[in-house]
Amino acid sequence: MKPVTESKEFWEDSNWTLRNYTQFIKNYPDKWVAIVNKQVVASGDDPGIVREEAKRETKISSIPVIFIEGSPSIL
Repeated sequence: MKPVTESKEFWEDSNWTLRNYTQFIKNYPDKWVAIVNKQVVASGDDPGIVREEAKRETKISSIPVIFIEGSPSIL
């Protein structure tokens, strides 16, 4: 079986998201976000739904979906 490799664009979007994480905390706290071409194309509470919505919108199958943690939670 051939290992799955992500595209160059996938990794660029992932890295861009991490570099700009502070801004995402302000706009998408405690949400899953899907990033394509350095833009949020979908967000929400369920990563599966966010991924599917992003795929429908962009027609791209390999999309980084990242959880944006808001304020820390202590139990």
